[in-house]
Amino acid sequence: MRRPSHRLPGRLRLHHPEHRQSADHDRPGAAPPNVSFENSVDGPDSPTESTDCDMASLRPDASLPVPGRMPPRTAMADILQRGRLVVGTDLGSNPLSFRDPLTGDVVGFDVDVAHWISAAIFGDPNRIDYRMVSTDNRVEALATGAVDVVIKSMSITCERMASVAFSTPYFEASQRILVYRHSGIESAADLAGKRVCATTSSTSLSRVRHLAPKATFATTVSWADCLVMMQQGQVDAITSDTPILAGIAQQDPWVQVVGDSLGDEYYGVGVAKNHPELVRFINGVLAQRRADGSWQNSYQRWLSVLGPGSPPPVHLPRLTP
Repeated sequence: MRRPSHRLPGRLRLHHPEHRQSADHDRPGAAPPNVSFENSVDGPDSPTESTDCDMASLRPDASLPVPGRMPPRTAMADILQRGRLVVGTDLGSNPLSFRDPLTGDVVGFDVDVAHWISAAIFGDPNRIDYRMVSTDNRVEALATGAVDVVIKSMSITCERMASVAFSTPYFEASQRILVYRHSGIESAADLAGKRVCATTSSTSLSRVRHLAPKATFATTVSWADCLVMMQQGQVDAITSDTPILAGIAQQDPWVQVVGDSLGDEYYGVGVAKNHPELVRFINGVLAQRRADGSWQNSYQRWLSVLGPGSPPPVHLPRLTP
C-alpha cells in the first residue's frame, strides 16, 4: 500500500520580500478563510488578560497510582476504560505540536506533555486521540467534554481560570513581534499604522492592542494563516509567543523576531473545572517529569533554539499546619 504523504502545516513556499511585493502588485493574494480586520481603537473592547490573582494549582497527591490501575470514579478511570486520552491541540504549531512530514507522527514539546500523561494512565505513551482545537474554541471543548485535556500553548490567566482548571505551569514563554528584515519595525512602538496579525482570543492579541492602539489587527484561526498573510504582503507583523515565532523563523529566512518581551506567559494543561482529581494527577506527572530529566530532554529536543531553559516555577497552595 502506498504511504500517504504528509505536509507540515506552515511549511510554505518562501519568497524574498522584494519578489513578494512585485507578485502582490500583479495579483493580490486572497486572505485565508476566517480572517477579520479591525482597528484597535474602533474594534471591540478587549482588556489585557490579567495574571494578578492567585494562580496556584492543586497540590498533587503524595504518589501517583500504578499505570493501568486508576482510582475508581475518577476522570483517570474513565479515560482508562475508554482506552484513549483525548487531547485538544493544534497540529500546525511547530515546534510545540505538529505532524512530522516524514513519519506522519504528531510531535513537539506540547505533544511530549501529552505522552507523559498517557504513559502515567495506561503505561503506554501513545494511547492518545488528538482533536484539533483553536484558541477560540478550546475552552468550549473542555466544557462540553469533547476533549479530556487541552495542551495547546494555553496561557494561564485569571479570566480563563474562571472557566478552566489548570495544571501547574509546564513552560514559561514571552510575547514578541515577528517581522521581515529591513521592515523598519523594531518594537511595539513602531506598529502604529501597521497591520498586525494574531490568533483570535489569544493573550498576544489583547496585550498588543493596548501597546499599539493605532495599529490595525488581523485575527486568524492559526499562526500559519498569519504567515501566509505576511508572505502575501497583507500584514506587516505577527505577534505571538517565542516558541511559535521561533518555529516560523526557522521556516522563512527573511523574517526575524524583534523588540523586548511584551509580557510573560505560563502554559498550563487545561482541564474541565469539574475534574480536580485529574488536575492533581497531572501535577503529579509534571513533578515527576521535572525531577527525572524528561522536561529538560524535551526542551533540548524542541526548544533549544530559544537558548538555555529550565522548568518554570511551580505555584501550589501552602500546606495547612
